[in-house]
Amino acid sequence: MKWIIAAALPLMAASCDKETVLPGSDLPEKISTYISTHFPDHKVIQYIKDKEGFELTHDVTISEGIFLEFNRKEEVIEIDAATRLPDSVIPAKILAYVGANYPEQVITDWEIDDRHQQVELDNGLTLEFNMDGEYLRIDS
Repeated sequence: MKWIIAAALPLMAASCDKETVLPGSDLPEKISTYISTHFPDHKVIQYIKDKEGFELTHDVTISEGIFLEFNRKEEVIEIDAATRLPDSVIPAKILAYVGANYPEQVITDWEIDDRHQQVELDNGLTLEFNMDGEYLRIDS
């Protein structure tokens, strides 16, 4: 009987997956403030509240095709753009490292998880940093 319950749990969690497209006016205030602070000239194109199992993310696309992802706590965890990201969204140590070591490149993507931060440069190179912004390696 226990194995039946154990086998059913992942199926029940998967059945809870739900993507809901919402109007930009439904953005939580913290996310709306983040966008207006760092991307003041951009408009919200699409807002999706994405629930996968026990995870909840807020996926926001703003003008110029910039994608932002926020976690359950409404903290930004990913920014993806085709052009340079504003300096204000990149941690200072990472910005300084890239400026010193890749002066001809710009940061187009930034992502954070539980242990690392990554930035992608406009030449396609992905750099990995620890949570304190200290360089670790080139991610291949």
